[in-house]
Amino acid sequence: TKLILLDSLLQEMENAKNNETNIIQTETGALSWNGEDYVAIGSGETMTKVDLKDEKRDSDQYLESDDSTLHKGDNVSDNISSEAEPSAAVNLKRNVGLFSGVSLIVGTMIGSGIFVSPTGLLERTGSVGMSLCVWTACGIVSMLGALSYAELGTMITSSGAEYAYFMEAFGPFSAYMFSWVSTMIIKPSQLAIICMSFAEYAVEAFTTECDPDPIIVQLSAASTVAVVTFINCWSVSLATSVQNVFCSCKLVAVAVIIGGGLYKIVEGSYEHVATGFEGTTTNVGHIATAFYSGLWAYDGWNNLNYVTEEIVNPSINLPLSIGIAIPLVTICYVFVNISYLTVMSPSEMLVSDAVAVTFGNRILGPMAWLMPLSVAVSTFGSANGTIFAAGRLCYVASREGHLVDVLSFVHIKKLTPAPALLFHAVVALAMVLSGDIEGLIDFFSFTVWIFYGMSMLALIVLRIKCPQLPRPYKVPIFIPVLVLLISIYLVIAPIVDNPQIEYMYSIMFMVFGAVLYLPFVHYGYVFKFMDKLTSFLQLILQIAPPCGIADEEYSGL
Repeated sequence: TKLILLDSLLQEMENAKNNETNIIQTETGALSWNGEDYVAIGSGETMTKVDLKDEKRDSDQYLESDDSTLHKGDNVSDNISSEAEPSAAVNLKRNVGLFSGVSLIVGTMIGSGIFVSPTGLLERTGSVGMSLCVWTACGIVSMLGALSYAELGTMITSSGAEYAYFMEAFGPFSAYMFSWVSTMIIKPSQLAIICMSFAEYAVEAFTTECDPDPIIVQLSAASTVAVVTFINCWSVSLATSVQNVFCSCKLVAVAVIIGGGLYKIVEGSYEHVATGFEGTTTNVGHIATAFYSGLWAYDGWNNLNYVTEEIVNPSINLPLSIGIAIPLVTICYVFVNISYLTVMSPSEMLVSDAVAVTFGNRILGPMAWLMPLSVAVSTFGSANGTIFAAGRLCYVASREGHLVDVLSFVHIKKLTPAPALLFHAVVALAMVLSGDIEGLIDFFSFTVWIFYGMSMLALIVLRIKCPQLPRPYKVPIFIPVLVLLISIYLVIAPIVDNPQIEYMYSIMFMVFGAVLYLPFVHYGYVFKFMDKLTSFLQLILQIAPPCGIADEEYSGL
């Protein structure tokens, strides 16, 4: 009997040892040894092979929060399940109607440009009449470009605008170049311009008897970059709340300026407007850079294309929103400039770095402080919105493998793309400390119009390459051809007429990005120190890859 009991005990110990060796219980389920590797014990088609070495590597590389764990096995299983059940896929809701579309375009187009650009545009055109013609022409160019984007947006319904169009027309390299230049030049320079505009208005409100110190303006702009970066890193809901409150102030500022101008015209103060075309420049390079100043104020006409997947009936509402919003903004801009000229001479506008503040001092009397406050609040809201979108663009580009992986990580508690936001802030700070507003506007416009021209070329190429694609809205072919020619002129004319170092910086950035594409994007080479750097940044910033975060939680970006 004792021998039988001893034999039974040994058999149970052997079974326990085998179970401990062959079956490992994890949070994701049981793992079993199949003689070659560990595999998850599942049912039917959902069995997933798991490499424990990869699991160990992931646990060492990625920080995991206390209440959520990233499991590669779960991700693979979820992917298989989502492929098997397409009806369960999470899609964006189409809740952007006609009114929302018009509001989005108008709200993004009217920023700091109309409060800053009149000075540079008037100086480069040489006359009041030509400056008003350029303002109107900029609106027409924006309208033609937006109509071309309407065809692209209704034909290629993926969000992402230029990125999606370049991918379809030219392939991944062009899409990469757009994401590279947008992340490294366009969005940071846009943020720097808006923050410097905010700083000029905020500082001038406290220096009525003397010109503001340029160093104080730069420090104020740098502080603004830091504040909006902190807001967006701290909370998505806080960033959106700030945006909602501050966005309405720009409409108040525009309404005050137009109302004051109409009042002065009724009084008969229009002698400066009546000077017409006296002193108009004949230099084509100056006219091109004048367009840079005007088109900077109109920038944002393509923003609705970034949310095509969320537009209700996009084949109708996308082109209709464009047809309503851009003429409305054009009329506002022309009337704002006429209003400026009712209280200031062209020479006075040229020496004023904050035209709207000077306007307020002369027409609002003791309430003049409302103008710099309104404009400062408006530009602060634009800065907040700019870095909000810029961080998302950088995050997407990194997730697609076009930038270093750590830029696609998010804060494990705040669920904000902190590394992408901080990266944009650093680049914008460098631009704030190294250039003035007019130079940065030229820098921005030169770069962005290269890609606007490429978008027009993409439309023409897709007409030939993919004639079978559905086109609910089809623009006349001469429109993209005309905008393409205008883009070429805006890119080449300033370089030929007056080469500046900013243009060389833009070209160097593009060439550098093209050189990096082959080894680091196409072949996927990663420096050995990147793992340690990534781990260090994860420890410092408390960030993790977004694969373990639900899409609906992160959709606020």
